[in-house]
Amino acid sequence: MKHSIGSYPRVRVQDDGRQIVSQAGSVLLVETVRKAGLDQAIPTALAPWRKPRAVHDPGKILLDIALAVALGGDCLADVAMLRAEPAVFGPVASDPTVSRLIDTLAASGEKALQAIRSARSEVRGRVWSLAGENAPDADAQVTVDLDGVLVVAHSDKEDATATWKKTYGHHPLTAFVDHGPGGTGEPVAALLRPGNAGSNTAADHITTARLALAQLPKRYRRGRQTLIRTDSAGGTHDFVSWLARRGRWLSYSVGMTVTEAIHEHVLKAPAPAWTAAVETNGEVRDGAWVAELTGSLLDGWPKGMRLIVRKERPHPGAQLRITDADGMRITCFATNTPDRPIAELELRHRLRARAEDRIRAARSTGLRNLPLHHTAQNKVWLEIVQVALNLLAWMPMLALTDQARLWEPRRLRFRLFSAAAQLVTTGRRRILRLARHWPWTGEISAALEWLALLPNPG
Repeated sequence: MKHSIGSYPRVRVQDDGRQIVSQAGSVLLVETVRKAGLDQAIPTALAPWRKPRAVHDPGKILLDIALAVALGGDCLADVAMLRAEPAVFGPVASDPTVSRLIDTLAASGEKALQAIRSARSEVRGRVWSLAGENAPDADAQVTVDLDGVLVVAHSDKEDATATWKKTYGHHPLTAFVDHGPGGTGEPVAALLRPGNAGSNTAADHITTARLALAQLPKRYRRGRQTLIRTDSAGGTHDFVSWLARRGRWLSYSVGMTVTEAIHEHVLKAPAPAWTAAVETNGEVRDGAWVAELTGSLLDGWPKGMRLIVRKERPHPGAQLRITDADGMRITCFATNTPDRPIAELELRHRLRARAEDRIRAARSTGLRNLPLHHTAQNKVWLEIVQVALNLLAWMPMLALTDQARLWEPRRLRFRLFSAAAQLVTTGRRRILRLARHWPWTGEISAALEWLALLPNPG
């Protein structure tokens, strides 16, 4: 009688291994920090919070937390993973020191937040310059997507309330720069709000847009070359007027609620007014048409605004809404971009759905929950999450090619960052020897070579 030996090989485990480094692929993030200049900009910005004779620099502590979050951590204590690998991450502060820094920064309020944001803005311009044709402004256009995200709280936290989805937690409003079809995206703003904050609050959209614009290089902080996209939560008179205000001249593409007046105009639109919608490859989108509405619907809105509606056959199983017409799903958006076909503008607005991918990446990078109790502490945590997401966007933009540039954080962790290596010390050099059998060792080595070719900051 034969006995099964199981599906997996049996191995004997010993705990006396030496010179082995886990998470060795995270050197990609460390090199990105160095080439971007974050290891200089953030410590300089947080210099006022460094105490005399302090062993650990506040900027280094903050970057260590961001690296831990980028590698999958979801609380301050996860810096222990970095502390276990000093050969890669250097000296890492203890948990009490990390907690004290967060408390100190939280007590400083907006002053500390502004210091971190200024450092991020300074570094962003350098990274985009290094990225060249891979930068999000390679075509002299920048697209910023605003969207809200619900963060569920599993314990009683300050400002955690019931949400519109009948959950309990917070409702931050975020902003991401879209990298286009050849890349991912990076966060430029995150406004922490209570769970019961309204989706279409114009004041919050204006505040978030201000924070986002301040993160962009100066030439993109005003002018038509910067496009602000939102869903229907941004379709308010106050927010659209703010975007189009004289001297700001921003381009916008904001979703609009289908009102009764819009519904009536859609029903009256003649057949020749409808144009077939298109896909990203230029082909006609099956079962979808777009039309531009004019007349009294635009009264009271900024000059130059265009109102574009789309009707589309609902997907199988989808339930029609009261605003739908003749069995068609009706959606609407407004834009101030002139002299472009409405089908092209509708496709541009539809690509705003990429912001959902950015939110999914943020949830897996520290935004699944807010780990701290007080709102001021969680505001600092949101800044740390944005630094982590910036690193996860900048590293592929600077060093990866082809489909690897589109990998989301979870795939980067499984394939690249989790690679193990042997640490060899020779003379004054420390060398990481990556496992030859690891399928993605080639991607790691090639990416490190690309990063090595980039000039050092300063």
